[in-house]
Amino acid sequence: MRALAFAVALAVFAARRVLILTTVDGPSMTPALRSGDRVLVRRTRRPRRGQVALLRFPQLPSGAPAGDQLLLKRVVAVAGDRIPAGWAEPDVHGLAGAVVPAGCTVVLGDNRATSWDSRHYGFVPREQLVGVVVRQVSRG
Repeated sequence: MRALAFAVALAVFAARRVLILTTVDGPSMTPALRSGDRVLVRRTRRPRRGQVALLRFPQLPSGAPAGDQLLLKRVVAVAGDRIPAGWAEPDVHGLAGAVVPAGCTVVLGDNRATSWDSRHYGFVPREQLVGVVVRQVSRG
């Protein structure tokens, strides 16, 4: 019985190091994810194009430090990809046509009208990535 309890405790500890349960807050990922939805995130700093990534807030609109805030955004380009012209109007950071540098990604919210994303703060360094959504657990 003791061995079983230890094994369960070890499994829970290991899962917490690999998986994160988080709640969507805001409309930037609708219709895929709505505010209040709960999602399971696998820790990784190597997302693939099309995945929804959890990342540390690169920069607040005011330029102030973001603290521990996290964002969910869709990965639209990874290192080596060329960014298509017209993806950001206006192209504030001059990224259209650029190649994503090594160790960086480009992220966008699915609901472009309400999303604060790479169109505003540019490339996202790998160090700011926390993980990728692997499953939606509940609807909000």
